[in-house]
Parts: sequence; C-alpha cells; structure tokens
Amino acid sequence: MLGALKLLLGQLEEEIDQLLIHQQIELLEVLTGFETCNKYEIKNSLGQRIYFAAEDTDCCTRNCCGPSRPFTIRILDNTGREVITLERPLRCTSCCFPCCLQEIEIQAPPGVPVGYVTQTWHPCLPKFTLQNERREDVLRITGPCIVCSCCADVDFEIKSLDDKYVVGKISKQWTGFVRELFTDVDNFGIQFPLDLDVKMKAVMLGACFLIVSLFLLIWGIVGFSRIILN
Repeated sequence: MLGALKLLLGQLEEEIDQLLIHQQIELLEVLTGFETCNKYEIKNSLGQRIYFAAEDTDCCTRNCCGPSRPFTIRILDNTGREVITLERPLRCTSCCFPCCLQEIEIQAPPGVPVGYVTQTWHPCLPKFTLQNERREDVLRITGPCIVCSCCADVDFEIKSLDDKYVVGKISKQWTGFVRELFTDVDNFGIQFPLDLDVKMKAVMLGACFLIVSLFLLIWGIVGFSRIILN
C-alpha cells in the first residue's frame, strides 16, 4: 500500500521541501464580486507545476457560507489523474463558540484517508493539529492572532507536538496592493523537512488549503492590508 502511495504521489516523494500554491484569477469574480470555484496551481521551488487543484462546490454554498463553506478539492497531477482529495465539512465556529471546530480530511488516493487537520480551540490564536490516518496527533500549526501587514508575508509555524521545535511553515505571501485590494486571490508557500513522510506532506497540503479557505480579506488601503481569520 505504501509503495503504491509513493508511486501515486511521486512528485511529493521526490526531493521536495517546498511547495508554492498560486490561486488563479477568475475574471468574473473580479468584475462582479460573485464567488466562483477556486482553482490553484501547485508548483515546486523551481516554479514547475506538479499539481492542479480545483474546488468542487455549488453556487449557493460558495456565496452563502463564505469562508466557512464545506468543499471538496480535487488535486490532479499533470496527466489529469486525481491523486489527492480534500474533504471539508460545514463548520460554523468562532472564538466564543468553539462547539464545532474546523476540520479537513486528506485522501490519497481518493476514498482512502491518509490524515486529518483539526482546529484546536484558542481564544486568540489560530491553531491546528495534523493527524495521521489513525487520528494520532503528529504536528501542530500556530498562526498569528490578527495580522496587519504592509507588503509582508503572514506565517503559520509548523511545530512539534511539544511546541519546542519549528519544523516548517505555511506562508500567505503578499501579492501586491492591487491584487490584495480588488481580488481574494492568494499565494501560499509550504516549507517542510525534506525527509518528511509522504503522507504528512499530503496532510500539510491539506492544512494549507484549510488555512486558505479561512482567510478573509476585509479591507485594504494604499500600502496597508489587513487580513483576519474567520
């Protein structure tokens, strides 16, 4: 099973310690503000596309549920084969009512869970736990409370379970004033250990998409962008 998984996720199994995720600009969304299905290119550190990701949701869900919406994201390799599926159920949470925390399931191949990302309640900080297929905790992610950035990236640190060691990070990259103000298009980067298990690399990819979905651009002015987490 593991050998088949490594063959399926060959690009992640290779000497890769960084992934870049670029959201594609949808002209209809820019002109009308009407939320469309998000699409992403996933690239290696050389800028070569290794995967393509597409959100699968209906119109009502996208425009009524906003950042909390449930979704399926299908990740395809360059041959068009679906290699990873991300399943996120509907969750309605806030720092005051942590009764139904965010979660995403990572499947590779589709239908076979290899890990989960679950939100850990905290009154101020966005925190998540990365779990293996047996629901055992493996790593943690801690992000900033409220981010006010001017031409700067926003980092979520990936840490050991005891919070002593930082083993990687997920970064929301500054894309420029025009994009930040007039679109919800985001660029993200993931850094992880080179020898990390291929399953956990896939789980980190799922964690990045969960964080992407939770980011909500509220407003921007010249030289200033404020981003908060739902």
